Amino acid sequence: MTEEKSYYTYMVRCSDNSLYTGFTTDLSHRVSVHNRGKGARYTRSRLPVCLVWYQKFSSEHHARSLEVRIKHLSKKEKEDMVTSFTRLHTTHE
Repeated sequence: MTEEKSYYTYMVRCSDNSLYTGFTTDLSHRVSVHNRGKGARYTRSRLPVCLVWYQKFSSEHHARSLEVRIKHLSKKEKEDMVTSFTRLHTTHE
């Protein structure tokens, strides 16, 4: 049985509080690459970054399409996505 490949659209928060949106097949590796200064030019001067939002897809096309759509959103719309994501993924004990 072969494992189905996963694709992710993600946002990281940069040290200047800006958000960077990208696409990857390995979230933890990609964030690590950004933090080593080997990622996107945008993030290199805004280190460190931390993962604040992601969505998983089984289709590269869908992940890349969402990446493009997010890049056209306003900062407030992106922040709203991050806030909603954080609420869903935070456990209350």
